[in-house]
Amino acid sequence: MRELIIDSIRVGLRHYRRVVVLKEKEADRYLTIWVGADVADAIALRLQDVQVPRPQSHDLMLTMIQDLGASVTSVEVTDLREDTFFATIHLDHSGEDLTVDSRPSDAIALAVRAGVPIFVTDDVMERAGVVLDEDGEAEEEGAAPVPPTQEELEKLAVFRDFVAGLDLDNLGKTED
Repeated sequence: MRELIIDSIRVGLRHYRRVVVLKEKEADRYLTIWVGADVADAIALRLQDVQVPRPQSHDLMLTMIQDLGASVTSVEVTDLREDTFFATIHLDHSGEDLTVDSRPSDAIALAVRAGVPIFVTDDVMERAGVVLDEDGEAEEEGAAPVPPTQEELEKLAVFRDFVAGLDLDNLGKTED
């Protein structure tokens, strides 16, 4: 299992879809997950510490978990099947470990609110992770433990193309 950090939230110019770009904490490998505009905004608002007048869905979710005597301990991207990522939210309730099935976008939005780590299984990272070369182009990572099918590679090509087109050298810099 590998820990991820949120590198950025981007908007694809071709389709105006949002993507969360996650970076492997101990390596230069990225995982991109398409998310809905509402969840992308929820993640971005929290990362930028923007206060909203009323709780959003993920704020409500965290409050309910805490009011029921549990705490979020981590979230994990667990699988990739047919172009869909899967995730789990890990909770501690009175010393008992609970696992809740979740969309990765909701799990990430909850993780940023709870201040807990985001993990990905080695298998998912090997199959969907992208390494960028010095020119910012996606390059193929080493052989995966379970080789992806040609159909999976074709479906993941849109993510690799998107990451390859990112300007990571200017990440976090604002235009004046």
